[in-house]
Amino acid sequence: MTDGTILGHEAVGTVVEKGDSVSTVELGDRVLVSCITSCGRCRFCKERRYGLCTGGGGWIFGHLIDGLQAEYARVPFADTSVYKVPDELTDEQVLFLSDILPTAYEVGVLNGGVQPGDTVAIVGAGPVGLAAIMTARLYTPGRIIAIDLAPSRLAKALEFGADVTIDNGKEDALARVMELTDGLGVDVAIEAVGVPQTFELCTELVRPGGRIANVGVHGHSVTLHLEKLWARDLTITTGLVDTFTTPQLLKLVADGRLDATVFATHRFPLGETMAAYDTFADAADTHALKVVLEAEPVLIQAPTLEEALAVR
Repeated sequence: MTDGTILGHEAVGTVVEKGDSVSTVELGDRVLVSCITSCGRCRFCKERRYGLCTGGGGWIFGHLIDGLQAEYARVPFADTSVYKVPDELTDEQVLFLSDILPTAYEVGVLNGGVQPGDTVAIVGAGPVGLAAIMTARLYTPGRIIAIDLAPSRLAKALEFGADVTIDNGKEDALARVMELTDGLGVDVAIEAVGVPQTFELCTELVRPGGRIANVGVHGHSVTLHLEKLWARDLTITTGLVDTFTTPQLLKLVADGRLDATVFATHRFPLGETMAAYDTFADAADTHALKVVLEAEPVLIQAPTLEEALAVR
């Protein structure tokens, strides 16, 4: 990104101004801003692969344009990139549908093809890994195994619905998984960290014919051991979230089937953003999952009939 770019790609906000071509939201509407922006016109948007948008969208907030950690933010392609929040839902009930819930659900659970009765290993019990546990449960897997190095996050994994936890710093995760699966391996392994060791561990944990869904963002090269894997009939998927499931997840939240508020562990006013970052960076001691920045709400005065007629 360009130095000085405002960060942030997850937000709930109030519409205070809109362009002439915006028709799906009105001033004063409370909206969920998706981490992925969709032009709605290109080939990939028409295929619901919004993360690959070639018309000016995709992952742009805090990356290619100023992001959302600010008092005001400009949202391109608003008709296809924001979702009106039902009045009965709070900001925090929907905030994490901006990114981590659809990321874990689409790139992890759906790409991994989780089915009823499956044994699923989730490597990494950070926010996205926990979201994978939460959304995998929608498909009634037989067993969810959470693997991490931090005891506090493994404790959270149990709260989120994991059946078994493995501290990979104290025990051999591969040996333990094989013990739990009668030497076969898991049906689905979801990588939710983004380092070479965890991806390679997933390739070892999965059974022949199994699926590996890579969710983690990798910054270094990873060795793909095809000399070992070529005959095992494995499926490996990667991807950036598309957020095509956001309406479905919103309905699940509204119907009480998902509770995303449990991700919010710390809250700061926007003016204390640096303290919020320090808290998140020290998650091992603070046990931070997601840190919420709150700005003062902007009140919108509805136009009088005379004002509305004058505008027309």
